[in-house]
Amino acid sequence: MIRLLIADDHPIVRDGLSGMFAAEPGFEVVGQAGDGAEAVRMAETLRPDVILMDLQMPDMNGLTAITELAERGITSRVLVLTTYDTDGYVVPAIEAGATGYLLKDAPRDDLLRAVQAAAEGKSVLAPSVANTLMNHVRTPPTPDILSPRELEVLQAVAAGNTNREIAAHLFISEATVKTHLLNIYAKLTAPDRASAVAKAFKLGLL
Repeated sequence: MIRLLIADDHPIVRDGLSGMFAAEPGFEVVGQAGDGAEAVRMAETLRPDVILMDLQMPDMNGLTAITELAERGITSRVLVLTTYDTDGYVVPAIEAGATGYLLKDAPRDDLLRAVQAAAEGKSVLAPSVANTLMNHVRTPPTPDILSPRELEVLQAVAAGNTNREIAAHLFISEATVKTHLLNIYAKLTAPDRASAVAKAFKLGLL
């Protein structure tokens, strides 16, 4: 019996997945979480075999939740189930410890097999996700990937400044700051500010 925790901020999605797995022999849905923080709390208590984790959720996103699970020593396998297959989402999720990565348009049978495989410790990737990872490996980011202005913005972010404070300091508009941040996220394959700063430190940019 595979014990499953479903984490998604949409109740209809959670209920649909829960009903699907509950109707299948060999699966037991032990809980549903509406955000990453709740998923971590429930995983710590319930210790499910597999967590189906959405990435974009309020309060604590899926990527942060995956990292938190690993830091707490929770051994549940995390299978990401999301609508995003760009390397800005895929690479950080895999690096954080996700066992697999599927998209929400996956056929029902594929999802059932993926959860089974994840429970066994096997990696499962949607075809487009596998291609994304291959392309990322073939073209890794280089230390000079950011422009001088993007580095200035990222340094200000790392120092804890808001977009408004960065704009005032650099004498640019908040809209321009946001544009620079979007470019930084894309170049560093990072989904948010914290991930971009962490990736920049890892690459020696900061």
